[in-house]
Amino acid sequence: MFTDIDDTLTRDGAITPEALHALHALRDAGLIVIPITGRPLGWSEPLTREWPVAAIVPENGALAVLPDGRRLYVQDEATRARNARRLAEVAQRILAQVPGARLARDSAGRLTDIAIDHSEFAHLPPERIDQVVALMHAEGMVATVSSIHINGWFGTHGKWSGACWIARELLGIDLERELDRWAYVGDSTNDQPMFERFEHSVGVANIMRFVPQMQHLPRYVTPSEQGAGFAEVARCVLAAR
Repeated sequence: MFTDIDDTLTRDGAITPEALHALHALRDAGLIVIPITGRPLGWSEPLTREWPVAAIVPENGALAVLPDGRRLYVQDEATRARNARRLAEVAQRILAQVPGARLARDSAGRLTDIAIDHSEFAHLPPERIDQVVALMHAEGMVATVSSIHINGWFGTHGKWSGACWIARELLGIDLERELDRWAYVGDSTNDQPMFERFEHSVGVANIMRFVPQMQHLPRYVTPSEQGAGFAEVARCVLAAR
């Protein structure tokens, strides 16, 4: 199972007890869970050690952190260094040109992208979110909007390519050939590439506020929101085995 983290496993920034119990239950049943998130490397590393997961893929598919502390990267070191300089320049342009724009508080832990806070500790109205996205696109960046941040990066990776990459690197499998054995759980517009491709795609109930903005919807929606919704997915998966 692949899953988003923010507002899918968590509530107010912390994993809910139900979701953590569900992760343990899935692991104990021999099932692999890999969170894939827009959160940064620095934020994800301690969680990889604390949670019963096979890996965490942070920064929207740019890299992976394993429980033993290893890091795997999609881009080589020279590309990451070159992009880091460009990312810093774009971030300053956004802060100067978009009223109210603030870097996400977890920005110090980021290596391969920038994140603008729109709903975690700051608030940006829809028109300002659109302005940030437009500026990122004008710089040749990929831009996505999660439930809390606007993320932008240079490269061709994303949640879907990151899932395929880590499945190959970590498990030695071709995810596209085995999609019927996998599920994805998410909550926001940036999960659309996963909802589009996974037959077993699930949105936790709080996804409903984003439905008017989405082209690709999950095939199922849980009765409950956030971590409680993820726990409902886990119970259904375990009951079906």
